[in-house]
Amino acid sequence: MRFWLLKSEPDVFGFADLVRVGREPWNGVRNYQARNFLREMREGDLCLFYHSNAKPAGVAGVARVCRAAYADDLQFDPGSRYFDPKSTVDAPRWSMVDVEPLIAFPQVVSLETLRCLPEWDGSALTRKGSRLSVLPVEAGAFWATLDAAGLSLDEVAGLS
Repeated sequence: MRFWLLKSEPDVFGFADLVRVGREPWNGVRNYQARNFLREMREGDLCLFYHSNAKPAGVAGVARVCRAAYADDLQFDPGSRYFDPKSTVDAPRWSMVDVEPLIAFPQVVSLETLRCLPEWDGSALTRKGSRLSVLPVEAGAFWATLDAAGLSLDEVAGLS
């Protein structure tokens, strides 16, 4: 199992929205490095759901990959802002995964808090200028974030 961080703006699609719908494709990613990370995801991998462009920005909960990478359907839709006329069904450029919610945090674990956790030292998220919407996360950073959220071992035992 691997750990990831998925960024979304809460006024566009927040963790509460994921809880409401129950399962959602993580589509519309149009950065090659982030796309490659999506392609590395496997069913059962755990994701920190990060609210970006929010006050405070930070992790709002945990989701699980429930379908590994497949072709992002928006790339084929001429009416979508994510349409890619150079992408074909036989050789799609863009991928997506499906995610489902697992645990909502009692409150957002802010970026400031993450920067204070030694497990996050050197991560792409805590460095200035990180813009990727999909990032790998080290196991220690993942578990330190859950601890910072105040979740007990019993609450997280089923995640490992």
